[in-house]
Amino acid sequence: MVKILFSNVFRKSIMVSAVLVAMVSAASAQSLSERVSDKAGRKVRFGFKIDPGASFLSPQDAGVSRNSGRFYFSYGVLADLFIDDQERYAFSTGLQITHLGSVMQYEAGKGLSEFRDNSAEYDIRLQYIEVPLALKLKTATAKGFDFYGQFGGFVGVPIRAKANVISNMTRFDKQNILRETQPFTAGMLIGAGMEYPITETLTGVVGINYQNNFVDMTRNGKWNDGRITGNHFILRLGVYF
Repeated sequence: MVKILFSNVFRKSIMVSAVLVAMVSAASAQSLSERVSDKAGRKVRFGFKIDPGASFLSPQDAGVSRNSGRFYFSYGVLADLFIDDQERYAFSTGLQITHLGSVMQYEAGKGLSEFRDNSAEYDIRLQYIEVPLALKLKTATAKGFDFYGQFGGFVGVPIRAKANVISNMTRFDKQNILRETQPFTAGMLIGAGMEYPITETLTGVVGINYQNNFVDMTRNGKWNDGRITGNHFILRLGVYF
């Protein structure tokens, strides 16, 4: 367990560093936003975000249970396409890399074929490229703080999938399970939070999101595990330029 926590902290540090490096190019993103606005007839703004949180895979059938969740982490680009002049209504989208998973317990006869003769524990770690699309509604205050709510969905594809398996008292590390993972995911997202001015051109974002993968995340023909969905509780930290 300690090893897993240290691994999560190290990976999170790498991701945060990558986001900070990417923010150096924010000025060019802002000028692109203005050019797109002129052509489209509506304002577009861009930003960056990091989303730490908790991830839980949820089995729906007997014979499979969740031992524990895993650390959730997502990072990427934000884009708001405003549909009114007051910037109160927007289509909120972007592009993000997401890490999630759980530790799952499979009874004998369930799970991957090479481990199916005995009960086994799977420490599943999944990585996706995702595109969210939500309707965002904001309300302003006299001090420039905006409170928002959003509702929508997301789609994504897995780009990496690994599992550490313990079966028959033997540990099998870093098993590649990408071919055993569904090639497409989709789900619902809902969130709320606050936007606050940092400078004349920089706006901070703090919020809470909930995401639910409603597509089976493992291929049932490969795992014989019924339907596995995901529930993720997320802290949104970001900036708009």
